[in-house]
Amino acid sequence: MSIGHTLLGLLESGPRHGYDLKRAFDEKFGHDRPLHYGQVYSTMSRLLKNGLVVVDGIEAGGGPERKRYAITDAGITDVAQWLATPEKPEPYLQSTLYTKVVLALLTGRGAAELLDTQRAEHLRLMRELTRRKKDGDLADQLICDHALFHLEADLRWLELTAARLDRLAEEIRR
Repeated sequence: MSIGHTLLGLLESGPRHGYDLKRAFDEKFGHDRPLHYGQVYSTMSRLLKNGLVVVDGIEAGGGPERKRYAITDAGITDVAQWLATPEKPEPYLQSTLYTKVVLALLTGRGAAELLDTQRAEHLRLMRELTRRKKDGDLADQLICDHALFHLEADLRWLELTAARLDRLAEEIRR
């Protein structure tokens, strides 16, 4: 996820302080990975330097000054271009899981047990996401569905690999 573009998009509804941006980000996108304040302010500093935001006001308070940021026309254009650009599909052609299976076979360890353990972990996470989806709002349901579909694809791969372990072992030991 592009944090800079996400913060710019949040600014399109109006100027905000860094604290407000963090809170909005965490509420909409950061359920599982909230932003750190330092990440917000370093990103805003970069966006300011690149002319995508301006400081719309500074408020003095009991602590450090609070800057209020506003998106510029260049920032709006940048967000529009980012939204219009499709994300590159990520083929998992060199996954850690595949590497573990091959290394288990090469070293005489139990690749089938590795796959069984991974399958159990996937199923555990799928149960957790299904519970979260049931109790969540529409945004949570969509996020959980996305994760569940990826986990289902992984499970299909685990089953296919388990069925082909003997053949894979023969090929990699040549």
